[in-house]
Formats: sequence, C-alpha cells, structure tokens
Amino acid sequence: MSSTELPGVRSTAELSSQVGAVRVAEGEQLRTVTLPGLELAVRVRPPRRTGLPPALFVHGLGGSSQNWSDLMARLADTVDGEALDLPGFGWSPPPADRDYSVTAFARAVIRHLDAAGRGPVHLFGNSLGGAVSTRVAAVRPDLVSTLTLVSPALPELRVQKSAVPTALLAVPGVAALFNRLTQGLGAEQRTRGVTELCYGDPSRVTPEGFRNAVEEMERRMALPYFWEAMTRSSRGIVDAYTLGGQHGLWRQAQRVLAPSLLVYGGRDQLVSYRMAHKAAAAYRGSRLLCLPEAGHVAMMEYPEVVAAAFRELLSDTGTGESGRYSEDGRG
Repeated sequence: MSSTELPGVRSTAELSSQVGAVRVAEGEQLRTVTLPGLELAVRVRPPRRTGLPPALFVHGLGGSSQNWSDLMARLADTVDGEALDLPGFGWSPPPADRDYSVTAFARAVIRHLDAAGRGPVHLFGNSLGGAVSTRVAAVRPDLVSTLTLVSPALPELRVQKSAVPTALLAVPGVAALFNRLTQGLGAEQRTRGVTELCYGDPSRVTPEGFRNAVEEMERRMALPYFWEAMTRSSRGIVDAYTLGGQHGLWRQAQRVLAPSLLVYGGRDQLVSYRMAHKAAAAYRGSRLLCLPEAGHVAMMEYPEVVAAAFRELLSDTGTGESGRYSEDGRG
C-alpha cells in the first residue's frame, strides 16, 4: 500500500518553475509520452555527464513522479534518470481501458521502456511501484539491470491496522463513503494526515515542502477521476495479493535475476518492517537496507542514505557505466 501526494523533505534544488500547476525542480523537465491508448507524464533529470546508464523510478499509490525528485537529483552523477506518473496519477490521464491492475501498470512501464529503447534500466519502485517493478523484472529481465525497492507492496498475512483504510478502498462503495465522510476536511488537513501516515518523522518535512504538497492535494482532489484511480488501484493491489502460482508476487520476486536492493523503514505504517527479511530471502542475492527511523517513503526522508546504498550496489555488482549485468556477475 502507499501514499497520496507527499511533501518533500529537503529539496536538493529549489522549486523554481511550473508546467501548469505542476512543480518542476530546477534541472528537471516534464514531458509527455503518447502511446496507443496510453499517455504518460515523464519527469526527466538529465545526467551530469554523458554515458551514464538509464534509470526509471515508479511511485506508489496516490503518489507521483515528484516523489523521486530528491533521489534523482542526488543520483544525477550516477544515472540518467526518468520518473513516470502511472496512468491516472500525477499528470498522466487515466488509461483508456480504465485498467488499474498491477499487471496493467507493469505493462505501461514495459511499453514505455520498449518504445523509448532505454532498457535495460536501473529500476526503482516504492510500495505499489515496488510490486509493479517486481512484475516487470520477473517477466522482462532484459529490461532491468538492477532493482531497488523501497517498502514494496508484497502480500502480507497480517496487514497493519494503519494500512486497513487503504485496503478498504478496494471494497465497492467504500471510496464514496470515505469521500462523504471527509468532505469537511481541507487540503491542509488531508496532507497533514498523509504526512503523519507515510513519514517516520513528519517534522523532517520543510514548510515549503508542506505548502507545495497542500497545493498538489488541492489539484488532485479536483480531478474527476481521483477516487476512481485510488479505488481501482487499491483493488488492483488486493487482487495481486490473492493471485497464486507463477503470477503471485512472491513467486515473481523469486524469479527476479537482477541484483536487488531492498529498503525498509522501521516506522512504516503501511508495509510492515517485519516483512524485510522475508523479502530479502525471496529476491535472490539481494541486499537489505533497514532504516529504523524511516517510514513508508525512505527515498524522500533519507535520499542521501538510499543513494549511497544504490551506488554501493552498482560498485559491488559491476552494473555502473553500461547498466548491464550478466548472470555470472561479471557485468
């Protein structure tokens, strides 16, 4: 499970320009990718030098590409980074077929990578984006050099109580009920609630970051498809949790060939910290980074730590400049 739009902690670059109401950090660009039946907004962070391997960042439920801005800025000397808005989120319109399943999101990522010819990439995913990225890495290993997952949404037998409201969005009629019950809440109250749910330490959010998140919350709530995207995506996660056999997420995690980095927060209220070691055992040859003070979005709370761990992954596995990796580990 994951978040709605979240404020940044400490912006690496001042937010200086806008595309419509979208804030674009200095050094970033926002472009639109149009494919048959699919339109994707893609946030681009040009690398500091040529020849760096490509990377793609995939956000969580209710989030957007902006959730990766801090980490992308810190890795601009290491990768050629792009972060996409999944269909129906950020500035990407809903998919033409209204399919918000994990498989459909994975298909969108694959279609984008195939059309752009950027693979293999260093693939990053948070929460829902972690489930999506796992599926991509399992079914299209040729597209993935390394896999970095921050609090990936993988099936849990005992869901945390704080994650129950998000899961309930999958139940028919609950989203409309939530909407009615929360109509009196302003964007600032909603944003504060999301921040307290998703951050290990909400005080790390800067006043500017919070103001920007409130503005984005106002924009998102005004979209006619906001609740549809949240509801159907929540249902897509629940459906993915119930799949068995080769399509189950845990089985697909075991099929991932790419070197993997797993990041878990000790204060995560949506994805249980106790799942960390189970996940580390599922992804073959993976490495685990546990941050006791972090919440659900460690890449936003501790981007410098996540960036350092990723660079270490590249160094140890030989997946730096070329971005390629062979099964014998020689690069």
